[in-house]
Order: sequence, then C-alpha cells, then structure tokens
Amino acid sequence: MKHRLPNFSIAVVGSGAIGSYYGARLAYYGRAVHFFVRTGLTRIRKFGIRVRSKSGSFRVAKVNCHESTAEIGPVDLVLIAVKTTSNSELLDLIPPLLHEGTMLLTLQNGLGNEEYLATKFGAERVLGGLCFICLNRVEPGVIDQYDSGRVMLGEFTGYPLPRTHEIAWEFKRCGVVCTVVENLARERWRKLVWNIPFNGLSVVAGGIDIRAILTNDDLRQEVIALMDEVIAAAGKCGQFLPSAEALKQINRTEEMSAYKPSTLIDFEAGKPIEIEAIWGEPLRRALAAGAPMPRLELLYAKLKELDQQNRVTSKLGQTGRDVIKGAAFSE
Repeated sequence: MKHRLPNFSIAVVGSGAIGSYYGARLAYYGRAVHFFVRTGLTRIRKFGIRVRSKSGSFRVAKVNCHESTAEIGPVDLVLIAVKTTSNSELLDLIPPLLHEGTMLLTLQNGLGNEEYLATKFGAERVLGGLCFICLNRVEPGVIDQYDSGRVMLGEFTGYPLPRTHEIAWEFKRCGVVCTVVENLARERWRKLVWNIPFNGLSVVAGGIDIRAILTNDDLRQEVIALMDEVIAAAGKCGQFLPSAEALKQINRTEEMSAYKPSTLIDFEAGKPIEIEAIWGEPLRRALAAGAPMPRLELLYAKLKELDQQNRVTSKLGQTGRDVIKGAAFSE
C-alpha cells in the first residue's frame, strides 16, 4: 500500500474525549485534521475545542468539523475513537474516507476491534493504538485532562512497519508521548489488566471513582484478584505478562486523582457501555484457551444486567445513577 507521510490528512471518527483530545493535539500543531461530529457541531464550530489541564491547557479555535464523513472525503489516516458499541456504524462512516493507501488506526478499548476493521476494510490498513490517559468530555468541545498520558502504536498484522514509526513521530511532534510496540495483542491484554477491574467495579460498586475503589479493602482485593485472572488468561492466550504487572498498575493508579472511568461516565449518562469489547471478548478468548475466570464471569454478568436496566430506565427519562444506587459487588 502507498501512503503519504508525514504531513498527511487525518479524519477523526468519534469526537468524544479521546477523539477530541488527540485530534485537537494534532490540529493545534498545524496538522490537517477533520472531525466527524455527531453532537455539538454548532458549538464546536463557534467555540472550537478546548483542553483544560494542569500541565498546560490549549485551544483550537478553528476546527474543521463535519456532520458526515462524506463531507470530509478520502484522507491518509483515520483515527477511530467511537465507542465499540457503535462499531456497526463504521460500515457506513469509513468508506467515504478511503483511498488506496488510507490507514485505519483504532484508539478503542478492549479486544476484537482490529479484527473487525480487518474483516470489513482489509487487514493491511489496520493499526491499533492504546491510550493511557485520564480524560473527560464535560461538553462538546471541552475536554478535562487529569493525567498527561501516552499512546502505544502497533500493527495488527505483525511487527511495526515504517508507517508505524512515522505516525508515532507525528504524535510526538504534536506533544504526545508515543511509542511503538512489537506485539500489539500483548499490550491489549496488558491494558485490560487495568480496564477490566476499574471500569467494571466503578459501575457495579455503586458509581464510585478509582480512589474510592482502592481505599475500600474489599474492593481493593477484588481489583487484585481480577488483575491476576487477566494476567493468567493472557498467558493462556499466548500473551505472557509478568505477575508483577498487577502491583505495578496498582501503584500507578494510587498516584492518580479521584478519576471516574469512562465506563461509569457513559453509564451515568444512560449510554450503552462497552461490555463485549472490554469484558465479554476477553472472557470468551480465555475460556476457549482453557483459562477459568470466575470473577470476570461474575463481573460480566452483573454489568450486562445493569446495562440492560440502565437502557430501560434511560428510555423512561431516569439517570444511570438511579439504577446503580445501592448496588454492590459480591461473590
């Protein structure tokens, strides 16, 4: 495949916290970035995108935002940042953005996203990015950043290619700490060591932030137990992680603020949560590889139940907080 790098044209599909932040970073440093925006289009056109951070706030005053991907047209790189619950919509959103060498970089959470894109649009186009950052979109075009964060990039089909490093350099030039990894699948599992317990327990434990989870002795032990299950499952699936990974991630989390994971924010807003990508698919792969995950099975079942209740009450005009009030995690 041919591609034009650097100074390539970019489309951001999914202008939530992740898409808005990284797209704005690239646009702020002069890259040709176009945002597909589903909500808040008029506001973003008027006020731009603003990132508020203790480490350095910035604003992109003039944003190229569009109400359809057909308005954007073919680009060199697509940053995919929609929630995985909207993956089916990519079948209509992606084709207008493609030319012969267009690359698809998914910044989504969980497992199975690269495989989905590869099946629909060709494996040779697909890269994966893991975003380690604490962000909340408080309203369209306004992003609160709580942690400086970093990005890891990898190829879906194997070892890094020259384009992988070129994309990483574009992120670096725009103020993003970015590294290239040789084994994207292993890093996906490594990130799940954090995402599975903290995103899940924040919901089933009654709508609490990560600090509240770690300061509760029972929940802290549950976090560690879930992490150990994920590490063991990753090994069974051929992606070996050190047993010390759990402690390493716990220590790093203790340095973070009272941050609400994105799953909890979506849940409280009455939106569907990414159950299958973050909990369901890892569980299915683990069981197929012969790795029992009883704690994850319980968490997965509870999340599905709460998500279903949340969708029903959202239709009645209630908030997600009404659903989770009084909920608690137990074996």
